[in-house]
Amino acid sequence: MSTVTFALNGQSVTVPEGWTIWEAAQGRGLTIPHLCHKPAPGYRPDGNCRACMVEVEGERTLVASCIRPAVEGMVVKTDTDRAEKSRALVMELLVADQPEQPHDASSHFWDMAKLNDVSDSRFPAKEPEKIPLLDDSHVAMRVNLDACINCNLCVRACRDVQVNDVIGMAGRGHTAQVVFDQNDPMGDSTCVACGECVQACPTGALMPATVLDDQQRGDSKDYDSETESVCPFCGVGCKVSLKVKDGKVKYVEGINGPANEGRLCVKGRFGFDYIHHPHRLIKPLIRRENAPPKGLNVDPADWSTHFREATWDEALDLAAKGLMKLRDEDPRSVAGFGSAKCTNEEAYLFQKFIRQGFGHNNVDHCTRLCHASSVAALMEGVGSGAVSAPFTAADDSDCIIVIGARPEQNHPVAATYLKQAAKRGAKLIVMDPRRQGLMRHATHSVVFKPGRDVAMINAMLHVIIEEKMYDEQYIQANV
Repeated sequence: MSTVTFALNGQSVTVPEGWTIWEAAQGRGLTIPHLCHKPAPGYRPDGNCRACMVEVEGERTLVASCIRPAVEGMVVKTDTDRAEKSRALVMELLVADQPEQPHDASSHFWDMAKLNDVSDSRFPAKEPEKIPLLDDSHVAMRVNLDACINCNLCVRACRDVQVNDVIGMAGRGHTAQVVFDQNDPMGDSTCVACGECVQACPTGALMPATVLDDQQRGDSKDYDSETESVCPFCGVGCKVSLKVKDGKVKYVEGINGPANEGRLCVKGRFGFDYIHHPHRLIKPLIRRENAPPKGLNVDPADWSTHFREATWDEALDLAAKGLMKLRDEDPRSVAGFGSAKCTNEEAYLFQKFIRQGFGHNNVDHCTRLCHASSVAALMEGVGSGAVSAPFTAADDSDCIIVIGARPEQNHPVAATYLKQAAKRGAKLIVMDPRRQGLMRHATHSVVFKPGRDVAMINAMLHVIIEEKMYDEQYIQANV
């Protein structure tokens, strides 16, 4: 890897070629204030806010460190009086238009203001009639554009990271502001509620509804604990951070993991409220002796008509006795059916429980219903029942074919990689009997009659073989 060496505040620094001054400073533990730059995958630096200005020896004007690549031999100073005054002035101008009480008391914006020793402004605030009103049309998010600094991070989050193309800018100059679709309320727009814009916003202009009170005030750092986990809703495996306050999940953020790189979908970000639903069982229940055997009409708000509370010891003893009775009298009357929400280790223990505990193989798993045929085909074709590449391989692909899947609906985070690849110029071919949202990004959309997929793929294979369009060396090595 090529490197460059330059001077940063009097010290020699060597970084990979292509790194910006801001990245080099960050790598040395030096924080240069920044607002429109988010050091996360998918967010390109744009240099909009000018809060990261530094001085480069020999240049007349200050430069934005987030977009200036480091070059061999350059001399950079971040702590000159000129650079510090410039950054402080930018913050003071932005502070002038902030609401009297911040929507997020711990926002990144105010952290950067403190870093510049700026707490108020001598400049006039925006005219009251030009301050946007609260938009509370969305059930999960709140839009308070009186705190917006037009950094464009939410636009990049929506267009470049999630590739949903909902958020844009409207107006010019002093009247420019963030809009959803054609200046629609957020709740009425085509927003899919991935919440990427909320996580990117540095000021609190976009916030989870659960963080704010009735006065639209909140604190994103006001939580008791933070728990890292993996989202349980689908098989993508997004890493999440759950912020817990008073024993309840306050809000959720995506964190950098191999499958999601900080992104989430609507379920991963806003779908954990079921944990605290009043109908959720939090104590063991045992069926009453006089209760109907089926109990299909149990009111979840009043389960006491069919069940009574029990201790864990009592409930586990009762279940164990029942299972042992079945094992002794008729073990083959028991069948096991595993869930895809379980871990591999749990699935292993479950099948072992059935096979060794009851002495037979009446155990199944829900994924067999949809993957038995595909695993057999993969074993025969490439010698492995597992996938040959993750969906993140779309980053390095020139052509991507999607068939038998609707990733925008079922695996939205995986779909972001496909949409990003198409945006970069890769060919995206989507084949489906029904039209789907991903076709909006496709180079070619193929809508075929239901049941004709096998014939269609065979025809494609025939053309590939007849016209020798395949990679013979790859085929010999891998098939």
